Amino acid sequence: MNIFRISPIIQITLFCLYIGLTVPLPFLAKFTAAPVSPWLLCLGILLGAIALTAALSERVVLDDEKIQVAYPGWVPQFFRNGWSLPWKEICDLKMRTTGQGGLVYYFTTKTTERAYLLPMRVAGFAKMVNIVADKTAIDTSDIRPLAQPWMYLILFVCTMFLWLTDAWAIWSATHLIK
Repeated sequence: MNIFRISPIIQITLFCLYIGLTVPLPFLAKFTAAPVSPWLLCLGILLGAIALTAALSERVVLDDEKIQVAYPGWVPQFFRNGWSLPWKEICDLKMRTTGQGGLVYYFTTKTTERAYLLPMRVAGFAKMVNIVADKTAIDTSDIRPLAQPWMYLILFVCTMFLWLTDAWAIWSATHLIK
């Protein structure tokens, strides 16, 4: 059995971006006397962080019988639904372009008309694709991850600049104007 989780660089970058976008809100709400309570905003931010953690806890499990996208037991079923597909049901990987011009791949099956998205943001993507090729006899030589690590590094650097701006905004809201 092989388990592939979402790449740590993706997890860290997205969580840091979430923090950068939301943490200043309660301070700014207090400073501007917004009609929304800062405590309510803090609660919303906490619930959003839990939801983001749940979404980023996805894992891909490959064993001798199937490929499965699963989530930990603490993630409610209604929030994130996983799927499971036996290797013997897979007939092909179909390429589709995204709205931004990227390429994604879907497993197609012999018995249903449903398509299953190949997870592309996992650590060890090349190893996972090789296992898929071994189990299905599908040529996967042209399959590449949707986003390259350098894209997330650029987003992370921009997020750090956002954090600096946030620190200034929070400091200004709590110290400069009383």
